[in-house]
Amino acid sequence: MQITLSDRILRRLATILSVAMLTLCVIDLSTGVLLSFYYEPTAGGAYRSLKMIDTIVPYGWLFHKTHDLSGNAMIGVGLIQVVVMFLGRQFRKSWLTAWISGILFTLSAIALDWTAMLLDWTQEGYWRFSIELGTIEAIPFIGGELRNILTGGGAISTITVQHLYALNSYIISPIALLLAIVHLAALLWQEREMYADETAENTFQAPDASLVES
Repeated sequence: MQITLSDRILRRLATILSVAMLTLCVIDLSTGVLLSFYYEPTAGGAYRSLKMIDTIVPYGWLFHKTHDLSGNAMIGVGLIQVVVMFLGRQFRKSWLTAWISGILFTLSAIALDWTAMLLDWTQEGYWRFSIELGTIEAIPFIGGELRNILTGGGAISTITVQHLYALNSYIISPIALLLAIVHLAALLWQEREMYADETAENTFQAPDASLVES
């Protein structure tokens, strides 16, 4: 298989982006753990605890801001990576593994952002979540059940905040980290395969070159 210059560039770019994805994920999870020491997942308490983190806890504002920025960056880098992976597609198991894990990572990053929507308990987050709950409830057959799972079976309350906090911290976050690791490992596997192909191609062409010179 002939490997072009564009293939090499896209391959290296994909590897760099995958490292960035894993780094951002680790930063997001680490700052999330630090914030959880002071965060109170209750209606009203969530807003007060985040205000306390921003104003009283040493460097709390920095960890809070870093957590928000890294979460948004995960989505942006993930979307770029999906495009890069599509442009540099290869008919290999390693590429398919990286492609699927990259898409799932991006979806998990979006899910992290979505479940964090209500966790600061601001008016904007509250009304956004209320509107999206209506959209979820409109899903045929399962919409009502999904709404009850998210809200706890009633109106938006402390139980809703706790459910979203549990989804964000204990379910989606570990999944995102696992997908980031799998994605990077698959791309390194692809790098190794393509390097082996390049070596084999150069070895095959070397005798031909010596024959031409003679």
